[in-house]
Amino acid sequence: MERLHVNYLREIIHRLRLGQSDRAISRDMHLSRHTICKYRELAQRAGYLDPSAPLPEAQVIAAALGPGPRPPVTESTVLPYKEVVAQLLEQGVEMMTIFDRLRDSYGYSGSYSSIRRFVHRLQPREPKVTVRVHTAPGEEAQVDFGYAGSLADPTTGAPRQAYVFIMTLSFSRHQYAELVFDQKIPTWLALHRRAFESLGGVPARVVLDNLKAAVLLASLHDPVLSEPYRRFAQHYGFMVSPNRPATPEHKGKVENNIHFFKRSFLAGQQFSDVREANRKLAVWVKERAGTRRHGTTNQPPLALFEAHERRNLLPLPPEPFELVETRILKVHPDCHVTMDGSYYSVPYRYVGQKLDAYIFERVVQLFLGTELVATHPRASAKGQWHTRLEHYPAAKAAFLEKTPERCRQIASAVGPATSEVVETLLEERPLDRLRSVQAILRLADTVGSKRLELACRRALFYGDPRYRRIKAILDAALDQETLPEGPCHVSRGDSLGREHPCQMPLSVFAFQRQAVEFFPPEEVRRC
Repeated sequence: MERLHVNYLREIIHRLRLGQSDRAISRDMHLSRHTICKYRELAQRAGYLDPSAPLPEAQVIAAALGPGPRPPVTESTVLPYKEVVAQLLEQGVEMMTIFDRLRDSYGYSGSYSSIRRFVHRLQPREPKVTVRVHTAPGEEAQVDFGYAGSLADPTTGAPRQAYVFIMTLSFSRHQYAELVFDQKIPTWLALHRRAFESLGGVPARVVLDNLKAAVLLASLHDPVLSEPYRRFAQHYGFMVSPNRPATPEHKGKVENNIHFFKRSFLAGQQFSDVREANRKLAVWVKERAGTRRHGTTNQPPLALFEAHERRNLLPLPPEPFELVETRILKVHPDCHVTMDGSYYSVPYRYVGQKLDAYIFERVVQLFLGTELVATHPRASAKGQWHTRLEHYPAAKAAFLEKTPERCRQIASAVGPATSEVVETLLEERPLDRLRSVQAILRLADTVGSKRLELACRRALFYGDPRYRRIKAILDAALDQETLPEGPCHVSRGDSLGREHPCQMPLSVFAFQRQAVEFFPPEEVRRC
C-alpha cells in the first residue's frame, strides 16, 4: 500500500482534528477522497484524532502511518564476487576492467551496469562541496572570454566569429565587457588596459584561466606566464593568479556574468556590426547589469562598486603599456629575422628556429619561450639592418669587425712598419687586399706584435709586403736577423715576376726553405 510523506500525514490529521470534511480536504490538498478516507481510519485507530491529545512527533506518525515496507530488492548478481571486487578496487582497478576479469576468470554472466551499481554501493560517492571565497573591495577581478556568435566586421562587412571579454570585480560584481574578433596577445592586453581605464583603477589580483595569451605553461604549482602579460602585470602593479587546469568554477563570478550576458544581452539581438554591438553593450553594462539586484550580494553591482570598491583600486600608472604587436619570426641563415622589410640579428645558434617577436613602439624583443634572445631598437624605415657582431660565429664576426679603418687602427698600434704595409695593401688597385691585411694582422696572435713589426719592416726593405712574404719571413725566423745598411737593390725576379731568393741575405737554411716553396728544384740547384 502506497503511503504519503509524513508532512502530508500531519496536515491531514490536523485538518481532521479541526473537523474538515473528507471532500474539503481532498479539494484543498489535491488528494483523492479514497486516500483521505483511508488515512482517517488509520488515524482513528491510532488515536490521533482526539483534539485534546497532543499530536505525536513526526517520527511516531511516520512509524504508524508513514511509508510502508519497501518492495523486495533483487539480490545483485555481483554479490557472490564481493570479496574479489573489493580486492580489485583496493588495487585501483577500473570498473570496466573488473567486469572483464569477472567474466573471463570467474564466469560472471551479468551486465556491466550491475558491476557499476554494486561498486557505487561499496564505495559511495562523496558529495561535491563548493567553498565560496569572499574578497575585500578592490582585492580581486576575474577575467574570461566567452563565445558570442558571428558579428559583422566593419572594415570588410563580412561576418566573423566574435568573443566577449568580461572583467568582473569579485566584491561588487561590477564588470567591464567588450566584443572582439580574436584572443591574441595585443588584443588581450588592450582589453585589460581599457577595462582598468573604465573602472578607474587596477585590482590587486587578476584571476584567469590558462589562456595562451597569458599563460605559456599551465600548472597547479608552477605556471609560466607569457612575457608580454608578465610585463603588463608589472607595469600596472597587479598579481596574476591562474586557475588550476580544467577548473572554471574557480572563477565562477565571471563565468556567471558570461552566462548572464548571453541570456540577457545577446539572446534575440541583431546588430549591424561589432561597433554597434559594443556601443549597446556599454549601455547594457551600466543600465541593466549594473543596476539589477545581484542574487548573491542582494545589491546592485554598480552602486556597490561606487560606494565601496572604486576607492580601493590601485591607481593607474602615468603611461599605458605600449606593446603594439606580437609575431612569430623564423631565423634565417644570415642570423637575422625579417620584420616589415627590416632586419634584426639574433645569435647564430638560433638559425632555423621560430622566435616570438614582441613589438613595442620603440623596441623589438625576440624570445624563445621565456628566454630573451635579442633586443633591438625598432627600425624607422624599411631596409634598415640592426646587427650585433657578437651574434655571428667568432670567425665571421672577426671578418666583419675588421673593416679597413679598423685594420688601420690595429696596424698603427702594432708599429709604423705594419701600418705602412697595411696602408700599401689597402691602397692597391684594382685588387682588394682586405683579406690579406686581416691575415697579416692575425699573425700577431701567434708570434706577437714585436715580431710582426720586424717582419713587416724586412718585407718593406725588400719591396714585397705581401702576406706570403711576411709569413715566410716569420716561418724562417728572418725577422730576428739584422737588415743590411743602405738601400736595397733588388731585382724584381725572373721573367715570371718571381723574386729570386739568392738576392736576399738569407741563411742557408732559410734559403732552402723559401727556395723549395717558390722555385722548381733545378732552379734551386742553379742558385
